[in-house]
Parts: sequence; structure tokens; C-alpha cells
Amino acid sequence: MLRSAVLATASALVLVPQASLAQSSAQGGATNLPSVTVIAPEARRRATTTPQRRAPRASEQSVASRKPQPRRDVGFVETPRGPVHGYVAGRSSSGTKTNTPIMETPQAVSVIGAEQIRDQKPTKLDEVLRYTAGVRAGTFGADTRNDWWLIRGFKSDDIGLFLDGMQLFYTSYASWRLPPSNMERVEVLRGPSAVLYGGSSPSGIVNVISKMPPTEPIRYVETGVNNFGNAYVGFDVAGPIATRPQDGKLFYRVVGEVRNGGTQVDFTPDNNYFIAPSFTWKPDADTSFTVLASASKTDTRGINFLPYQGTVTNAPFGKIPTSFFVGDPSVDKFTREQEMLGYQFERNLTDDLTFRQNARFAHIDLTYRGYIGNGWDNINTATMGRYNWYAKNTANQADLDNQLEYRFNTGPVKHTMLFGVDLKGYQIDDYQSFNFGTVPSINVFNPAYGLSIPLAGAPFRNFLITQKQAGTYLQDQMKLGNFTLVLSGRNDWVETTQDARDTGANVASRNDSKFSGRAGLIYNFDNGIAPYVSYATSYNPIIGLNAQNQLFLPETGKQAEIGVKVAPKGFDGYFTASVFDLKRQNVATTDPSNALLQTQTGEVTSRGIELEAVANATRELKLIGAFTAYHLFNSRDLDPSLVGKTPTNTPEMLVSGWADYTFKDGPLEGFGFGGGVRYIGASWADAANTLEVPAVVLGDLALHYEWQNWRTALNVINLTDKIYVASCSSATSCFYGDRRRVTASVSYKW
Repeated sequence: MLRSAVLATASALVLVPQASLAQSSAQGGATNLPSVTVIAPEARRRATTTPQRRAPRASEQSVASRKPQPRRDVGFVETPRGPVHGYVAGRSSSGTKTNTPIMETPQAVSVIGAEQIRDQKPTKLDEVLRYTAGVRAGTFGADTRNDWWLIRGFKSDDIGLFLDGMQLFYTSYASWRLPPSNMERVEVLRGPSAVLYGGSSPSGIVNVISKMPPTEPIRYVETGVNNFGNAYVGFDVAGPIATRPQDGKLFYRVVGEVRNGGTQVDFTPDNNYFIAPSFTWKPDADTSFTVLASASKTDTRGINFLPYQGTVTNAPFGKIPTSFFVGDPSVDKFTREQEMLGYQFERNLTDDLTFRQNARFAHIDLTYRGYIGNGWDNINTATMGRYNWYAKNTANQADLDNQLEYRFNTGPVKHTMLFGVDLKGYQIDDYQSFNFGTVPSINVFNPAYGLSIPLAGAPFRNFLITQKQAGTYLQDQMKLGNFTLVLSGRNDWVETTQDARDTGANVASRNDSKFSGRAGLIYNFDNGIAPYVSYATSYNPIIGLNAQNQLFLPETGKQAEIGVKVAPKGFDGYFTASVFDLKRQNVATTDPSNALLQTQTGEVTSRGIELEAVANATRELKLIGAFTAYHLFNSRDLDPSLVGKTPTNTPEMLVSGWADYTFKDGPLEGFGFGGGVRYIGASWADAANTLEVPAVVLGDLALHYEWQNWRTALNVINLTDKIYVASCSSATSCFYGDRRRVTASVSYKW
């Protein structure tokens, strides 16, 4: 049967041997390049052995004319996998899996290009998202372990992270980390996306597009250091490789970075090593094959879990210092090793038919050990309780996505049809253990370190969880005059099993099947205004265990959205506004009886409005603006007192703006400056909404100068050094935000 066959294939994918991916500690790192001029693609031709085609009929010429044609009057031709012109992207593939103009996509899409990343100098992926509408980035403040973000009020970093169109989800603590230095663009698709991607966040996804091998040589190196003594060096080397004409064209790229040094918290380094080689082979104008590999290592320590009183509000002694380390440097550690190997294949079978196949295998090995803060033992003496913690996670993820795109006409209607079959396999070896009452408390102002206490007793979790997911999807983008109608449908089959790691016995299993769909309509007026409406459902089979060590139930979601996109004629930029009503069922939230565990509530609703503006206003000036306001509340819960309440650590208003100006002429030619302001609204530290975490306004600054092949920059986040709490997930789990961080950097290209 179809279901058995596809699940068996997914199972084979996830059990690929791990040893083939070498763990590299090679010290390299790339930085973001200035915008690159892309040469318009050459006229399509077949290999010399291909028979000459007959002259096309008139109907065929009509079909070919619908395909995106390169602009011959400019030197820059945008593709969904390539560079962004300044800050303004015109095309994206995240919303449709096809090369579609953003102005013809009936869904909210934001694109952050490499030039914006370079100007703002983020060190993590969540920092890349700070100026994006609908996104609360850096939920847990100055945490160096992971990237954290909410989309439309819902946690999405665990199931909403994609790399080159394929998912990198995680459960337990086996999280992935992607360095900004290897990002060509980051696309944020807001709203349910399961119809194309299978299990994913109903609030949206973040799709990172890797830097790809270019047709022109790149030689780039950068180094920098910040005020906490954290220094880095990176490189990006790429270009064509000489080949014989009959062998096609070959291109390569190697991006690398090494980063070491301290942070604002004592005994908490942020050490990262990354290298990513890739190559592209083009045997002819209709075929492309790209191999992408990467290896990275993270070495840091866990985040501080601090109490509400002493961070948000004063304790009798005032506030806990932001540099205070609640663990023990002789015990605490957080290490991650991850490797990935994948490919992207594309073949134009005819002028109207294109086949694509993308695949990736990813492996992660993570160890998390430490003493975790557990509230006050005696607030009057500034003595904090702690518990003993250990987690060891090893996970594999395999993805295979097959796509067939067919372009044709039915009378006056132009179709872009997409048929796909994708397979996912995921397996995690999840070991967790903790002890309460075995670790001595610690004094905030006179901490004593150097005491190692082993964990006792049986582990809390000791399971091997496997999930195999297969999906088929069909999408039709129909264009009639100025109307574009997008209809999409998908069915998923999922098998999840939980085995005891010590005995190998099967503890639990479940099989699920679900249909998800989407319909969107957009109309492009000739004056650049494009109103749209969409409705979508989503399905996400959660991988993980609830507080009772049982498999989670699948999440479902649905959303209605209306909006308008405006791209004024003669203006290099666009404005978007959207209003949405999003419901998410079977949401995994923190168990009120134990902050370490999760349970599933009935339903959470998010209703809101988003405004965004992006522009290359002039040759010198680039602008970004975003406004987000929504009402997030529990619309159904087993505890009636929580209905209508807002989940913890979730602000309901976000406002931001960024501008960058560079002198192009005159005595200041090459000098530039930029800055931004971010407003993060108030949130709650408890489910009953009695403990408020105040709103905060933060400022960022950038100064840069380019001369010949050199570029120097000074970037500052939290310019006024505002001490604030980024969020609290409970009254004993609050997290300080980033203090002022000043980064000086210099780069050279040749």
C-alpha cells in the first residue's frame, strides 16, 4: 500500500549511518558579503548531443512567455535562492515553492537579505529577525545556547525552522544552530504552511537560504571583537572551477567561521566553530546539481533561570547582577556538534516542465549539564535554590522533497501546477535526569563554586523516539488577467514510536493521517496595489512526551487572513498590511506543576494586525519599519480560570524601525551610518496574568566605512545599556536581555 511504502522509505532515510559525516573542528567562519552583481543568465541551450528542437508553435511561445524572464536592462537578476538587491526582495519561493513575485503571493512574506544582515551584524539567527513584522525574536534574552522566536505569538523555533526549504525541527534539547555568516537570505512566511511543508508551525516558518556557489570569484575575510572579549574570524572563498567544455560548468564555495570569548554572564563563553563547503555542477543550461555540507560545534553554558523578584521587581537587596552565574563552572556545560549533508537537483525536462529534488541528512549530538536556578531559598539573604540537571540528546533527521512543476494554459487562464512527494524521518535518543534537594543553594553576592555532585537515581526520560512522515501535495497557481488564485492541498501519513532505551521495549506508538489545505486570492492593480485574502489549515504531529511521558497528540491549526501589498510604480520598495485570525489546538505549554515538563492545553487564539515597510528609498538610504499588535489568549482550556488569559513570555505589541545611509559621492564617499529602535511590549510571567514583565525600548547603532577593498564597522545593540528582563516563563524562570554589546570589525575582499 502507498502508506506502508512511503513510511518504509522515510524509515530508511532516518537510519542512514551517521559515521559518514565527519565532525570537523576546522576553524573558519564567513561573513556577509556586500551585494553582488549577477550576470543575466545566458540563453538556454542543450548539450551539443541533443537533437535540435522544432520551431515552437504559437501556443508554446505563449506558455514560454509566462516564465520569469531576466531583465536585460540591468545587471542584477533576482532569484529566490540568490542575493537581495539592497534591502528589497522582489521574489520568494517560501510561500509557493516556485519562483513567485512577492506581490503575487497571497500570504504575508518578509525577506531579510545578506546586505541587511551585514549592516546590522547579528551573531545569531534570532537577532537576524529583530526588525521583522510578526516576529518576537530572542524570547529568552541573552541565551547563548539556542535561537528563539515567536511568530504571531506562538513559539516557532522548534518546528518552524527550515534550511533551503527543508525542515530542521527539534524536540527535547536537540536544537540546531545556523550562523548568519552563511545566510544569503532569510525568508519569514507567516501563517500556516503545512500544505507545502508538512508538519510545521501554524503561525509560520523561518526559511534560511544558504550561500550558494557563485559564477564570479569571491575572496573575502573578516575579523572582529566585541566589548565582552568575544572575537571572531571568518572567510568566504568561492568561484568557478576550470573544466573542459564537454564536462559542463563547475562552481564551488567554502564559508567558515570561528568565534570565541566571553559574554555578559560570568563563566559563560560563546564559542562556535563552523565550516560549510558546497559545489554546483551545471552540465548544460537545463540542469543544475548542488551539494551542500556543513559541520559546526558550539561550546557554552546554560542560561540563568532567575526569580521574578530580584529581576523584574526589587528584592530586599535590589536586583540580581546581570553577570551573576547561577550554576557552577566546574560542572555546567552545553555542547553541540552538528553535521549536515544534502543536495539540490533541478532539471528542465521541457520548456514547460521542471523537476526538482532536494535532500538532506542532519545529525546532532548535544550534552547539557548544570545546576539550574529554582527560586529563592531565602530572599532576605540573597540565597537561591538550585537543582541538579543532565540531558544527553542525539538526533538524526532526513528529508527528501520531490517536486514537478508544470506550466500550461487553459484558455485565458495561465497555470503553474506543482505536484510533490516528500518524506521525513526523525529519530532522537532522549536521556534526561534531574534531582531536587541535592545541590546546595548559592548566594547571589558571594557565590561558592567548585562542588561537583553526581546525579542519583533512575533517569526521568530514557527513550528512543522515531517518527516517519510522508506527504503528497498539489498546488495550482492560476492567473487570469490581474487575478492570481492559489489552491493547495496535502495529505500526510505519520507513524510515531517510543521505545525504552534501556530495554528496547516498545512503550507507545501512534499512526495519524490528516489533510491540510490553503486557498488564496490576490489582485494586482496596475498602480501597484494588491489586496489579498487567504484561508489555510495546518497539521503538526508533535515529536515528544508530555508530563506523563506519553506521546503528544498532533497539533492542528487554522487561519483566515486579509491584507494588502503596495509597490508604488517607480519606487524600489513595498508596504504590506495584514489582519489575521489564527487558532492553534493541542498547544504544548509548560506544566504549571513543574517548569521542566510540558502539557497540552485546549486551544490558543491569536488575532492581530501587522504592518511592514521595506525600501531602497534612494541610492544612499535603506529603510525598514514594522508594527505588530495582536490579542493572544487561551480560547479553550481544561482550567476554566485560564480561558481568556495570555500565555507567558508573549508580548502583544512589537514596533521597530531601522535606517541606513551611505554617502556615495563627495568627501564622505564610503562612509555610512545606521540605527534602529525596537519596542517590545509587556508580557506575563505567570499563567494567571498577575505578574507583568514591563515593556522596553531599545536602540541600535551602526557606523561603517568602505575604502577600496576594505570595510570597517562599529555596531552597537542596546545603545543605552538598558537593563531589562526579556521574558519570564514562570515566577522562577526569568531571563535578562542583552546588555550593550559593541562590535568592531574589519573586512577585506579581493
